Amino acid sequence: MPSADILLESHSHGYLPGLGLGYDHLSALNPGLIMCSLTPFGQSGPWRDFKPSDLIHMAGGGQMASCGYDDSDVAGGPPMAPGGGQSWHIGGEYAYIAIVSAVMARAMTGQGTYIDSSIHDACALTTEGAVNTYIYSGKVVYRHTGRHATVDFIDVSRRGGMEMPTRDGRWVHLALGELIETPARLRRLAEWMDEHGMAQDLLDETYDTNEGVQANKEHVWQAVREFLQTRDQDEIWHKGQEMGFPWGAVRSMDEVTVCPHLDARGFFTEVEHPEQGRSFTYPGPAAIFNGSPWRISRRAPLVGEHNEEILCGELGLSRQELAVLAESGVV
Repeated sequence: MPSADILLESHSHGYLPGLGLGYDHLSALNPGLIMCSLTPFGQSGPWRDFKPSDLIHMAGGGQMASCGYDDSDVAGGPPMAPGGGQSWHIGGEYAYIAIVSAVMARAMTGQGTYIDSSIHDACALTTEGAVNTYIYSGKVVYRHTGRHATVDFIDVSRRGGMEMPTRDGRWVHLALGELIETPARLRRLAEWMDEHGMAQDLLDETYDTNEGVQANKEHVWQAVREFLQTRDQDEIWHKGQEMGFPWGAVRSMDEVTVCPHLDARGFFTEVEHPEQGRSFTYPGPAAIFNGSPWRISRRAPLVGEHNEEILCGELGLSRQELAVLAESGVV
């Protein structure tokens, strides 16, 4: 009998039960089996037999309704879908959480379980506040360039967007709105601007009160942006972080792979691919776990790499039977 006690499958509804490999059949052999079916619309819903694409999931789940540009950047701009098969990644994350929960439950009860995981449901739960905003308030969020979608329309032509070009031809991501929430924050920034003779009137006592800042906020935004465009990306990013501002540098992928911060964390990992005679750089752990260090133990398996090990070694097929299955296109 196979040693695996967790089974993840993504076949169409009814396919595995039709082969005698459904959860009811398999759990009779192994009551501790955890089986997760990850499908586009689940096993029992009215759309369960639909054939979707990643684009359909991104639209139906609500992500595209929240992703796009301000009208001032792209007039009448359409919704946008992220690339890279994100809906399946979202569905996979929810399936993973469910499987881990089932493993913890099995440790206490000894019983396995069947998990019906729907990619559509996972996407609908991962729109941040867009869906809940509509459910509870009846309001639809606006798409904004480089910012979270909100129910408030923000006139970026008056305050400027979140992304700004720098003196060295690069970009930074700014949160200027947060700067004017307290006079203390604005003063820290104005003192830096004054070091370069560009504080204008921002050190005046007018800005020592919230009322004074709010009454002149458009002037503040303009003065700050004029100053920042005279500085380089790294200077803005590091100085902003030093002052406690939520600013970041906009990096290309080739810049990310040589980022000193990620390098210091040991984020990227070289993984050997013997069949190609070289290694590839993989993303590493999202967090540093001191008590349970995370690591990549090996490359991802190739298609069919473990067929003989599983089908012959665990299921008892002969190599001749495996060859017949391969020649028939079954495996």
